[in-house]
Amino acid sequence: MLEKALTGDRRYWSWIAVLSVIIGVGGWFYLRQLHVGLGITGMSRDVSWGFYIAQFTFLVGVAASAVMVVLPYYLHDVKVFGKLTILGELLAIASVTMCLLFIVVDLGQPQRMLNIVLHPTPHSILFWDMVVLNGYLILNVVISRTSLLAERRGEAPPTWIKPVIYLSIVWAVSIHTVTAFIYAGLAARPFWLTAILAPRFLASAFSSGPALLILLCLILRRFTRFDAGDEAISKIAVIVTYAMAINVFFILMEIFTAFYSDIPEHVEHFRYLFVGLDGHTRLVPWMWASVILAVFSLVLLINPRTRHGRTTLPLACIAVFASIWIDKGLGMVVTGFVPNPLGEVTEYWPTLAEGLITLGIYAIGALMVTGFYHIALAERGELGT
Repeated sequence: MLEKALTGDRRYWSWIAVLSVIIGVGGWFYLRQLHVGLGITGMSRDVSWGFYIAQFTFLVGVAASAVMVVLPYYLHDVKVFGKLTILGELLAIASVTMCLLFIVVDLGQPQRMLNIVLHPTPHSILFWDMVVLNGYLILNVVISRTSLLAERRGEAPPTWIKPVIYLSIVWAVSIHTVTAFIYAGLAARPFWLTAILAPRFLASAFSSGPALLILLCLILRRFTRFDAGDEAISKIAVIVTYAMAINVFFILMEIFTAFYSDIPEHVEHFRYLFVGLDGHTRLVPWMWASVILAVFSLVLLINPRTRHGRTTLPLACIAVFASIWIDKGLGMVVTGFVPNPLGEVTEYWPTLAEGLITLGIYAIGALMVTGFYHIALAERGELGT
């Protein structure tokens, strides 16, 4: 089956070549990081989690989003999602792989990962995060491979795969819930100390991930014979609409609670995000861009006419994805450290090395998605335009 990824037209190999170059550049900077240490990043004693862990947090949500097509198809018999389930599962595999790679580059010394296996600590949330992430990866590998092999043979998937699929639905919720617990369990960080952090993470996941899946479906429609169907895309767009609305509602709840209570430890983090603190305003334009994109996306998604528009729907999905990436992939993690528990402000910004290593990992994810989708469509005879 993997041999199908080694055949393709000129566009396919040109895209592979571009991704390979980006991966090579990112790999070179990672080797430099291994040699020099995390000193080449913008992280410090006060901001010990930066761009890497922020991307990990964001991509956990993208991985969990596969459940939004798997659950309706298998539990509610929404047949129009039949062609999309395999795409969601393959996207989940690539997303979890990127999550694990971001953890590796953040550790500085990757061999330290073995400590979790050799010296397990079940009372640690990080231990359970390792369990749920790797478990979800294995589940999606088993499900997608079994489904593709059944399609190749022209048979229905074996009956034993159904319980595994049902388990993956529950597991998808667990990966982002446990990730939220990592932050919410740190009592000295008031920005993360909230009971709705896990629901907020899930709402953002169920909007950004399906939005990306819609964009991928539209790209495949443009360059291949694959067509998910307008009805399926419309139903996913409705899911994105509700999830994004709930995500924005949760953020507004957080802001109201912080400012109405006027507890300085809670207010200062939001002030740093949206107006700056003690003259430090590095994240302010980014967060307002996230707000504008969120409002713009909701305006397009809530209106049925623009939600179904061939031009406006892609714009709305890009706005959703970008808004949540800024919120979770840039602001969420960093702001938990600013100001520190002593009230001091140490600003953080990713360095060029961090940015290129990050870009390299995203290129690995894009390469995996490209190869996986190429295999899946080749099995179905839907390659080519």
